[in-house]
Amino acid sequence: QVQLVESGGGLVQAGGSLRLSCAASGRFFSRYAMAWFRQAPGTEREFVAYISSNGGRTYYSDSLKGRFTISRDNAKNTVYLQMNSLKPEDTAVYYCAAGLEITVVAGNYHLWGQGTMVTVSS
Repeated sequence: QVQLVESGGGLVQAGGSLRLSCAASGRFFSRYAMAWFRQAPGTEREFVAYISSNGGRTYYSDSLKGRFTISRDNAKNTVYLQMNSLKPEDTAVYYCAAGLEITVVAGNYHLWGQGTMVTVSS
């Protein structure tokens, strides 16, 4: 069973950058599609990006394309989310998730981390 732990969140000024990491423990990380979602207070969980098991395919929310980049290092059992040109509306708890197929639907991912808070000040 894979367990996920996010890190890298924090407080950043608008226009700044952060890189989130999601470290996976357990076996078979390289078999899982990985994704990032986020949830701001009072809102539903929102898809951010996904990456296929071998890293060959990525997909982003249209509203975030060009500012965020998802990547993975299967040798390190880690998936990353590089976030640039951050805006106050990017403030949310960011979650990584693992599943057996790439999809934008949160319910199709069966493993989740505890989340890491990102706060962007104006």
